[in-house]
Amino acid sequence: MGFERISLGRTGLMVTRLGIGSSYGTDAAMVEEAAAHGINYFYWGALRTKRMAEGIKNVASKKRDDMVIVSQTNARTRSGISKVVQRSLKRLGVDYLDVLLLGGHNKKPADRLIEQAAKLKEQGLIRFLAISGHNRKLFPELEKDKHFDIFHIRYNAAHRGAEKEVFEHIPEEGSSGIVSFTNTRWGGLINPRNMPPGEETPSAADCYRFVLSHPKVHVAVCAPNSMKQLKEDLRTLELGPLSEEETERMCRIGDYVYKNTKLYMDQIRGMMTIKWRQPK
Repeated sequence: MGFERISLGRTGLMVTRLGIGSSYGTDAAMVEEAAAHGINYFYWGALRTKRMAEGIKNVASKKRDDMVIVSQTNARTRSGISKVVQRSLKRLGVDYLDVLLLGGHNKKPADRLIEQAAKLKEQGLIRFLAISGHNRKLFPELEKDKHFDIFHIRYNAAHRGAEKEVFEHIPEEGSSGIVSFTNTRWGGLINPRNMPPGEETPSAADCYRFVLSHPKVHVAVCAPNSMKQLKEDLRTLELGPLSEEETERMCRIGDYVYKNTKLYMDQIRGMMTIKWRQPK
């Protein structure tokens, strides 16, 4: 049984379990191919590239109502947030963003930022507000205030702290949507040199399936840098949740990778794989 669309927490947005991000060079052709396979969660993220913007614009011209478009801002001022929203609307060729994501917050954002986001909601320029960060203990606190509709959280087989520090504290009903990023640990979980002796290297789809097998995770964001990688990622939706045995294997590999490899080395290797495509 594959992964079917799901309601993204209390937003009520019906989303595909796999989302597409921009940071690794996703281009217009990959966005359009993903949309052709039903993907509707498009995270124009930390690196808001022209390549992905072109694809989102092309898809939105045909099926805007079926898209969930997320744009990230790292701005820390009211005016900075507004500028990012206005630029995003112009570059993507849309009238509103489904989600504005306040990126890189490890403590509660200043009230002025939350107030500005609320103003943008009132103006109809954004529909929902999301936040990302690496301080896992912050998310249960933010859930109490209900200012944020969606949490973008790091979660993978090697970094499972969110299970106890976030997921256990998020209620079953009426909660924020949960979107996972860095699902392959910057590629470290699919690197043969990182594997424990005797273990076969997982595929990217295995990593996404591990994440999505957790009942609290709604969407896993992938960021392919080639059409070949995209097609591998899309297999996630067909294959569906891991079996108990497969989950145990991913945890075993994740524990080994966490203890025996350096995160910064995986990050460096991951950055080196990025292909900065130019429009033809």
